[in-house]
Amino acid sequence: MNEGALAGVRILDMATVLAAPAGATHCADHGADVVKLELPDGSDALRGLAPVKDGVPLWWKIANRGKRGITLDVRKSRGRDIFLSMLPRFDVLVENFRTGTMDRWGLDLATLHRANPKLIVIRLTGFGQTGPYATRPGFARVFEAMSGFTNLTGEAGGAPLHANFPVGDAVAGLYCAFAIAMEVARQRGDATAKGVEVDLSATEALFRLLDPLPVEHEQLGQVRHAEGNCASYTAPSNMYRTRDGMHLSVVASSHAIFSRLCEAMGQPDWPKDPRFATNPARVRNLAELDSAISEWFAARDYTEIVALLEPAGIPFSKVYTIADIEQDPHYRSREAIIRLPDPDYGTLPAPCVVPRVTGRRQAVPRTGPSVGEHNAEIYGEFGISANELDALRSEGVV
Repeated sequence: MNEGALAGVRILDMATVLAAPAGATHCADHGADVVKLELPDGSDALRGLAPVKDGVPLWWKIANRGKRGITLDVRKSRGRDIFLSMLPRFDVLVENFRTGTMDRWGLDLATLHRANPKLIVIRLTGFGQTGPYATRPGFARVFEAMSGFTNLTGEAGGAPLHANFPVGDAVAGLYCAFAIAMEVARQRGDATAKGVEVDLSATEALFRLLDPLPVEHEQLGQVRHAEGNCASYTAPSNMYRTRDGMHLSVVASSHAIFSRLCEAMGQPDWPKDPRFATNPARVRNLAELDSAISEWFAARDYTEIVALLEPAGIPFSKVYTIADIEQDPHYRSREAIIRLPDPDYGTLPAPCVVPRVTGRRQAVPRTGPSVGEHNAEIYGEFGISANELDALRSEGVV
């Protein structure tokens, strides 16, 4: 076992639900010591989101893996004092309350930095700390819709579609982890570096992925829309249904791959056909090309198609369910699903640590903490005795 690259970094995660906590979790995966701070009533909405089994929040356990958990009501005077007294022991604070909320609690940026001048404060909100929408509430589907992402999904001419997963939260969480690593690297390279406020907008995080949209609109006057499973920028690239009902995603956009696909399909002349000889030409003639490819797939069973496409080096995959992932030999050989130690179930399955670092094998994190699970341990580290903790508990502070 080797320590992760973020070993020694201490993060206080007081964020709720998914996006910002996910960023802290990615850091925990790579060695950071992350303390999860919740309200004493355990009211974080993620504890109630499916999957929940017999009242046990399974998603919470996986999404907050590798963290120790405490409770503290920073809205109470005593809770705020304890919170500020803890900050000098942390490098990073992660929060995602609506803009201005921390200020109303007496925890404005100046107060935080008086407590710890080197503190990196990550503020992940729907729309950022400034601008006319700064105080709006936001959820993943709102970020996805406003960023332009949802406009690219769905059938051509039909209603836009959301995925059955909060993609916007996941993307924002990755940018959160990147922001933490970025600022930790800055401080490690400069002993005099002061703390900063990172203003991370979840909407901007998702929009940042959509590089070509502004330039193609300005320079070409184009507004990109949903095209079903096709792509308006490359061809062929689509989902094809086999005779026995399997769905395959196939991408053959480079000329070399397209030529190999044509050979496998018994159409060696297509790459020389002016309609299909270049990617722009294939995009212009997509309907005709895709119709012919769809017919070819529909006339064959999955096993026959695999036997033709794999030797030809065609990038393709059937559409996996989680059951397929669990059985796939490549996933299994790389141990892409790991077992997290868990006090309720022994172990629980979860995705592996990403990315991998060659030669480094890190400890498997345990599942996320129960409400206030590590109160005695962590508050003890800050000199709060068991009797004091009992008094704070009776006052509703922890």
